Amino acid sequence: MRWQPLAEGALAVAAMLAVAGCASSKKPPAPSRAPAAATGAVKIGKPYVVFGKTYYPADDRNYDERGIASWYGPGFHALATANGEVYDQDDVTGAHKTLPMPSWVEVENLDNGRKLVVRINDRGPFVDGRIIDLSRRSAQLLGVDRVGLAKVRVRRVFPAMTPGPVFAAAPAPAPISAPPVQTAAVIDPPVTTVALPGGAGAAPPAAPPPPSFVPSAPLGSRYVQVAALSEPGRIAWLKGFLSSYGPVVTQPGPSGLTRVRLGPFADEAAANTALANVRSAGYADARLVNP
Repeated sequence: MRWQPLAEGALAVAAMLAVAGCASSKKPPAPSRAPAAATGAVKIGKPYVVFGKTYYPADDRNYDERGIASWYGPGFHALATANGEVYDQDDVTGAHKTLPMPSWVEVENLDNGRKLVVRINDRGPFVDGRIIDLSRRSAQLLGVDRVGLAKVRVRRVFPAMTPGPVFAAAPAPAPISAPPVQTAAVIDPPVTTVALPGGAGAAPPAAPPPPSFVPSAPLGSRYVQVAALSEPGRIAWLKGFLSSYGPVVTQPGPSGLTRVRLGPFADEAAANTALANVRSAGYADARLVNP
């Protein structure tokens, strides 16, 4: 009978469709968070003053300095960084006073020889002699977390955008408590340039004109809350950065945090304009609040 092969073929096709249906029912893995550099958002910023000292951000492509590294962790976890990201103490990141955000540096612990490529996404540390503030994870990988401070060399690098940190251990590293990391990688990729108006080190374009505001806070006035921070140096930096977008006020908040806000604004339309400007600058979690 000639229909038999057709039946067998139909059964085979049905089986294949069933398998395909099962496979399509599975949820795809969640995409990993893309680096901020992939969005093209690079901040250099204007000169700013913290504790009476003026800092001049610049795109210094030959940066190579020696000094002291410190680290910051639980007290800042999940708060805003200087470029508007959410600080994750388990990311391989760091804070620098003047380099672009984001940019990458190779940090060498001169006390034990370990090296790590760290992504700069924050400002600090505002302490004389300290040249970089490491995330907790960066400090663990470099062996700085237990001692707190270490002599380091910090050198600007331009690694290819590959997943995971670039980590090079010393020839005979001492044991560390952190989990095993990647083997050494050679840092010699093509340089990715940062296009900036006015040339290297130039300040970014001026912010949009600030919306109208009122000098006092009448009932019903609106504010834009940008961040809640605890470290005075980072609060001072953020106040200077936000001054182009409107009047900046700080208010004490719960758990010792200081709220950094713009306002008060004369009406909701002005507040919404300021909110849109701040979010476009990278502070996606900014929101409108009442006094």
